[in-house]
Amino acid sequence: MSIASSTSTVLPYLSQAQAELTRHIDVVNEHGVREQASIPAERALTVYVDKREIVTLMTLGAHPELLVLGYLRNQRLVADVSEVESITVDWDAGEDGAGVAAVKTRHGIADIAARTEKRVVTTGCGQGSVFGDLMSEIDGLALPDARLSQARLYGVLNAIRLQETTYKSAGSVHGCALFSGEHMQVFVEDVGRHNAIDTIAGWMWMNGVTANADSIFYTTGRLTSEMVMKSAQMGVAVVVSRSGITQMGYDVATRLQLCTIGRATNKHFLCYTAPERLQLDPTLAVGGVHKVAST
Repeated sequence: MSIASSTSTVLPYLSQAQAELTRHIDVVNEHGVREQASIPAERALTVYVDKREIVTLMTLGAHPELLVLGYLRNQRLVADVSEVESITVDWDAGEDGAGVAAVKTRHGIADIAARTEKRVVTTGCGQGSVFGDLMSEIDGLALPDARLSQARLYGVLNAIRLQETTYKSAGSVHGCALFSGEHMQVFVEDVGRHNAIDTIAGWMWMNGVTANADSIFYTTGRLTSEMVMKSAQMGVAVVVSRSGITQMGYDVATRLQLCTIGRATNKHFLCYTAPERLQLDPTLAVGGVHKVAST
């Protein structure tokens, strides 16, 4: 994953502390035969902002600096990438085997104690809480006038199918991707879908990428209220998942007029919200899974 910027924004220094993504263990299969299997190398990463402990994230460690940067962005603790001077990760510096991510800001974060005091427990994996009022910024978000054709949706799903992943070799991880049309700009895997989307948010900042009407966000995880909010904060108006949507995710997406598409595999999908953004061509679904509604 490259880190470059086409803008004049002052970018933070990021260490490059990528960890091993998998480890091998001995298992016994259904035939009673011992063999080796790969599993995701989950590890703890405690985040300190200006020497203040903020949170501990469980992560693969593929791009820990981008994860931390995106976390700060999506938790609304920093408003611009230029506010961060450096993010340094050391996997050997924490207690009980935990890694440490030391974030240094240029001018501090105003009222950080108060802003990190209120926690909302979420259904997230890899993370467990968000700071502040989850719904406080919804009305201020403006999404692009995005439209998604059924052909483009199938192109996105095919690109995901062909993508080489840790999931294929080890399982037990979530993947997220940002597309421009059918072009995959970045793909990230982690033990939790929130970590993956935060890493993409950090990648966007470091690369000067701004979402537009052609942007599509894909996730393997379910569409909760927080996942919908994070997508909207990134400026993405169309979100696709191979899983489903929760009640709060549905409510938030409806309020934002954000198009959510779930259960998306092969040629089957369900559009939950903002169907006016989806340009249907049912002839393309011939040969896919079709479910007849009960009467």
